Amino acid sequence: MSINESSKKAKLTRKITGGKVFDLFNVILMILLMIICIYPMLYVLFASLSDPHLLMQHKGLLYKPLGFTLQGYSLVFQNPSIMKGFLNTVFYVVVGTIISVLLTAMSAYVLAQDDLLLKKPLMLMVTITMFFSGGLIPFFLQVQRLGLRNTRWALIFPTVISAWSLIVLRTAFKKVPKSLIESAKIDGANDFTILFRIVIPVCKATMAVMVLLYAVGQWNSWFNALIFLDDRSKYPLQLILREILISNDMREMMNLPKGSAQFIQADAYKALIKYSTIVISTLPILCIYPFVQKYFVKGNMMGSLKE
Repeated sequence: MSINESSKKAKLTRKITGGKVFDLFNVILMILLMIICIYPMLYVLFASLSDPHLLMQHKGLLYKPLGFTLQGYSLVFQNPSIMKGFLNTVFYVVVGTIISVLLTAMSAYVLAQDDLLLKKPLMLMVTITMFFSGGLIPFFLQVQRLGLRNTRWALIFPTVISAWSLIVLRTAFKKVPKSLIESAKIDGANDFTILFRIVIPVCKATMAVMVLLYAVGQWNSWFNALIFLDDRSKYPLQLILREILISNDMREMMNLPKGSAQFIQADAYKALIKYSTIVISTLPILCIYPFVQKYFVKGNMMGSLKE
């Protein structure tokens, strides 16, 4: 074997070894990141299924429920505010997401037209809102003057369209082949027909991302409810959760009957109720991700790449 061949073989061996070491490092790093991300959720889940007295005494990491019990969930569902807040949140998520996606799609379709008058000034106005706002007090006064304060619509209409989502969806719409739109116009299709039967089906991956983002945003929203709503019957679940997490008296929050064992031992159930409420408020939205995950990366890439 010549010297050159030996040298090439040694370089190839080092390259293969280096590649294996790099792959091993990546695998270990990804496993560590996965544990860091998953363990807090597992901790909350295990804590919500644990005996409250054992949970109070436990210190350190939690690998399994301590004395399996569903008392936390039972106490949470005894509070009518929880169920009312859950139903309110479902209303805000479903109605708010439908309206937001619909208006964002219609706005993006208009802004994606090449012959739109004053298109650049309009896009500049949309972009400016991503960097500047009127402030909280003008925002509150505007909602109040529109007659939306202390109504369910105060949590939907003031933030109905996200500027970032509008720009992403507009970029995705501009990638639709012009020949499809021109053919539809020749056949007599109007803009609504083109939007809902051609453009949106072609951009279904980006539309799925918009649905996910708007739904998650509505599900997690609580600040607008805090400043706009006075009627507790309209509170979303996240605002109820906030009250539970910062409340110092679980007996009042959970409506426990006075004199009962649970009333007397309310402090022991405090952490259990908090963990159970977090699981209840988080689990539904987590169930949505597996169904739209395959569209998420594709939709974001389609809508974010410059044409």
